[in-house]
Amino acid sequence: MTGAPQDDALIEHANQSIAVGSKSFAAASKLFDERTRRGAVMLYAWCRHCDDVIDGQEAGHDAVSISREEAERRLAHLKAQTHAVYSGEALDDPAFAAFRQVVLAHDIPQQHALEHLAGFEMDVVERRYLSIDDTLEYCYHVAGVVGLMMARVMGARDEATLDRACDLGLAFQLTNIARDIIDDATVGRCYLPEQWLEEHGIPRDRVADILHRPAVAVLGQRLVELAEPYYASAQAGLSALPWRSAWAVATAAVVYRQIGMKVLDAGDHAWDERISTSKAEKIGAVAIGLWQAITSRFARWPARSAGLWQRPRPSCAADHHASPVAGPSDAP
Repeated sequence: MTGAPQDDALIEHANQSIAVGSKSFAAASKLFDERTRRGAVMLYAWCRHCDDVIDGQEAGHDAVSISREEAERRLAHLKAQTHAVYSGEALDDPAFAAFRQVVLAHDIPQQHALEHLAGFEMDVVERRYLSIDDTLEYCYHVAGVVGLMMARVMGARDEATLDRACDLGLAFQLTNIARDIIDDATVGRCYLPEQWLEEHGIPRDRVADILHRPAVAVLGQRLVELAEPYYASAQAGLSALPWRSAWAVATAAVVYRQIGMKVLDAGDHAWDERISTSKAEKIGAVAIGLWQAITSRFARWPARSAGLWQRPRPSCAADHHASPVAGPSDAP
């Protein structure tokens, strides 16, 4: 295992990553107990790093165009380093060294990590999303499976709780897609189902045109409304988490849901500037999150709706619980 000085460097790297990459998650993560927060921010740092590498950006900002060949090369390196995390081989980046610590401490299945990278591969190969099920599959890979990994950091292991954690990831990503429709379109990406675009006469390569803004607003609002039952389902999972984890998760959900509501309220103007929440709104979310975490202990929650998109189930235990080998090669 690594020594204390290197551990401190890894957690500092992770904290910097989250501070720049996601102010919403940074605020919510402070509510975790120390051990959980450490795992959560280091997991976030790995996810953020992989996303940045593929998009040619830094901390989620200032993306630059890279060739498909270069993107494929980068993806191959991410896959190789992820496999190295689980095999105990040398790592060349602090984000992967931090991820190895999370894997060891919280038994993160290798399949979850590879499923997450599969989401980035969908971007690299320019996957097209014909139906809402296709879009939800993408949401699973880039966010739902992150919910599964985060839930394990919080101690969750039962499938019902993991389902709810995945639902929150899906809700977050649907909100992200709605908020970023125009930004994505300007770099040639579209996660809106093509069936929806056809219904409104929007060419896939013209989503950003101001001419189509009223119709795009309808679709953005449709995504936000689609996220609502996933937020509700996720709330039912709070009672299975340690109370401070429940508080942090509930707070993050409130913040993201507020972003979706702003998209809903802004209509055609939802993309005039990037929608976010203010410091005061985040403070309010902390209070609401606390209330939800407390009351979740006493509520009687309905079974998860059969109408919600269902995540892939583990095919076999061996595939999902490959044990990494830690050793001297841990150094980044």
